[in-house]
Amino acid sequence: MTSSTLAPSQHPLAAYIERLEAGGNLLPDSVDNTLEVVGILKSYGVVLDAYSNNLIYMAQEQFLVLFPFFKYFNGDVSFPKLLQHWWHDRINYEYAEYVMRVMLWHGGGELDTYLDTAEFRQDAEVAIAAKLQGNPPMQLLHKLFPDFLPEQIRQMVYTSELGQFWRIMSDLFIDLSDRYDRREITTIPEVVEHILAGLVAAASTPISYTVDIKGKPYDILPPAKGFTFLMDTAVPYVDTIFFRGTPFLGTISYNAQAQQIPGNQAEFGYGALYADPLPTGGAGIPPTLLMHDMRHFVPDYLHDFYQRSRRQEDDLLVKICVSFQKSMYCVTTAAIKGLAPHPIGTTEPEEQAANRAYFEAWMDRFLTSRLVNVNQS
Repeated sequence: MTSSTLAPSQHPLAAYIERLEAGGNLLPDSVDNTLEVVGILKSYGVVLDAYSNNLIYMAQEQFLVLFPFFKYFNGDVSFPKLLQHWWHDRINYEYAEYVMRVMLWHGGGELDTYLDTAEFRQDAEVAIAAKLQGNPPMQLLHKLFPDFLPEQIRQMVYTSELGQFWRIMSDLFIDLSDRYDRREITTIPEVVEHILAGLVAAASTPISYTVDIKGKPYDILPPAKGFTFLMDTAVPYVDTIFFRGTPFLGTISYNAQAQQIPGNQAEFGYGALYADPLPTGGAGIPPTLLMHDMRHFVPDYLHDFYQRSRRQEDDLLVKICVSFQKSMYCVTTAAIKGLAPHPIGTTEPEEQAANRAYFEAWMDRFLTSRLVNVNQS
């Protein structure tokens, strides 16, 4: 790899900029890091499969159902499953909905802009009229509160979009695990390369949303609009879930006078790359639900790795959270490389300068993240 002709960066995280410019990764390569990242992504892939199936089911089968009591059952309602639900012996689909609502709240991207257009509102009204046909109480509700049901449809768009996004990511992570088991992948650079190749391959995958109402299809997010996996789902997801997130109940005051939450939404830093693993397991910490789900599917070799630590699995959720953060820095590395304005290792001074500015902008967002911590663990 050709070295940069630029002067050394003066950024506080200059070491990571130099690493990226040289074609390296945010997470250092080691046998243990590779084992942790692949193992936790195997578990995450299984969980994302369940999340994706449920989100797509809700978007298709719970459209404008105001009281979806059995939305987590995927259409299979039985007394044994109801007991499992009450006993909480199940996948925590609430976390998937939390992520969906965070994406809806933060917005961003062309898809979010489209949801505020007259064209979307018109398509939504057509679907609403079809759904409410023969239902005078709901028709009256829509007449009295004309913005309520369109907002529910916006939420359904994000529900379907996230389900489609996670479908692709689940397959990508399971394939990564299978390749690791076959010893085709043994290093962090190979992990990042696999993720980057998967993102590139899926980049132009169409994202659309059509719902069936009384046997007739209605386009809510028409295929003709040309929304795609990478720019309209993956990029907003990274910005919203990896970086911004939402303040966790019980750890930060929502009182405006306390000023513990930034007044500017764009300054939020509560995403997966910032989360302190120690509070994981406490009430009001949404990632706790994800860690609980992943613990059921941790592969044996990762269990053995955790058992060799001082506390073994007494702090299992914390260990899973640390491994998960390491894996998300690998995903973020793949995203950074894939979106770079010019090829990594370019020899053109102007292109090197553009890449340098691009990397420094990313590092500005990493200043208060756990990047240094995962490199030291």
